[in-house]
Amino acid sequence: MTTPNDPFLTPEPAAREFSGQSSPADRDYIREKYNSNSSRRKWIILGSVVGVIAVIAIGVGVGVGVSHHSSSNRASGSGSKSPGTNTSVVPQTNPNDPSTFVKDSRLHQSFYGLAYTPVGSIPPNCNSTLSDVIEDIQLMSQLTTRLRLYGSDCNQSALVLEAIKQTKVNMTVWLGDYNLPNDNGTEYNQQKQAIVSVINTYGVDHISGVDVGNEFMLNYLDANGATDPNSAVGNQGAQILISNIQDMNKTLVAMNLPKHLPVGTSDAGAYFNTLVLEAIEFGMANDHPWFANVSIDQAAGWTWQFFEQTNVQPAAALSNHPTMYIAETGWPSASKDQGSLSNGPSIASVPNLQTFLDTFVCQANKNGTAYFYFEAFDETWKDITYGGVEGHWGLFNADKTLKNITIPSC
Repeated sequence: MTTPNDPFLTPEPAAREFSGQSSPADRDYIREKYNSNSSRRKWIILGSVVGVIAVIAIGVGVGVGVSHHSSSNRASGSGSKSPGTNTSVVPQTNPNDPSTFVKDSRLHQSFYGLAYTPVGSIPPNCNSTLSDVIEDIQLMSQLTTRLRLYGSDCNQSALVLEAIKQTKVNMTVWLGDYNLPNDNGTEYNQQKQAIVSVINTYGVDHISGVDVGNEFMLNYLDANGATDPNSAVGNQGAQILISNIQDMNKTLVAMNLPKHLPVGTSDAGAYFNTLVLEAIEFGMANDHPWFANVSIDQAAGWTWQFFEQTNVQPAAALSNHPTMYIAETGWPSASKDQGSLSNGPSIASVPNLQTFLDTFVCQANKNGTAYFYFEAFDETWKDITYGGVEGHWGLFNADKTLKNITIPSC
């Protein structure tokens, strides 16, 4: 519940629930990792109904909020420039030492965390380069000390940890294993081995935990014509996910690591299955006001209220008390087509992105809400493939130049 001292308190009521949306990619199995347009519409309808019920039950609105990605996925790539392209976006005093990069006075380490996938990390086109990832880390380390990855294929975990090593920045990473429900564990096991390999190579100093699955339950339910994560269908999907989570935990324990690495999962905000919650140490919830058709004036507060009521409180009621994070939240700054420019009450624009930053970031930090902002860079491949707002969630443009925004300082 919100108190008078709550930094998220505003006069406007928050009346809708999060609507999660994900996107397919270049390979058939990737489609299963994201929501279809029809499932996104169902998500929005369900969110609106649940949101109205929540308002009736609460009787009072809550205000200014915190942090998914609508375009959530493991494919949250970092920009459009070709992998390996030399740029001077981040100058270095010593061109041979990435740790000598020059800080940008416009950037502030104000964000709890950022969601990130290196550009070129979507199979089968694995063409990420260390130089590109180093540049990304140089920029993102000026905004946060925490990253979360969506998967571990295409060598992305190793590239990120190597970039952290070479830049010598203060950065920890939640590694990701993007599993599938219908491939007999092939994808899960391939990425598990990649995670084991990077831990053996780089140790655990810069690793915070391992995230198994992203919107697994949402996608499983959608593929099986269901919507309730705690239904019989939902529990069937939960058992697949839980088996991977338990296996990952056993694998890490067997490595006898110098520190414990927690294992959890991420999913659309209202799609956490109770059995899954009971099997994890942390959960990451994708909570997006844009896809819930919330106005920009209420967006931050809606995000906090939804996260608290739908994710934090149910988790706190369980005996294992999993720690809950907001996996993604943000606001798009543009749309490829005019028809997708508005979510109903508000538009995708740079001024509205600024409003969300101004009402979200410092307030979330003060409120103690752990979130991973979506996202650092615009994604050109999504703009080309899907249109709409999909490619325009970044703080930076696709060429890694900062948008016409002011980064909050807090």
